[in-house]
Amino acid sequence: MKKRKIYKRLLILLVLIYAIFTLANQQKVLNEYSKTSKELTNRIEDEEIYNKELIAEKDNVNSEEFIEQMAREKLDMYYPNEKVYLDKGM
Repeated sequence: MKKRKIYKRLLILLVLIYAIFTLANQQKVLNEYSKTSKELTNRIEDEEIYNKELIAEKDNVNSEEFIEQMAREKLDMYYPNEKVYLDKGM
């Protein structure tokens, strides 16, 4: 009879230890998933902002202001009667 009680208590103890170990590991995994989820959410938000900027730039690409700005910056083009001063003192 006493051997049965000892085996029973030992079995219960082993099951409890296993359950605690399993719960601790699962909590660790859940924390990692939560961290990954937050990182991905932040990344999605950043990409959505970038997407809105690209859409705004796309809408602006055919405007006269944008074309003039690109001609000045990229092609060094200016109006015929326009004087351009460059500061080479720096």
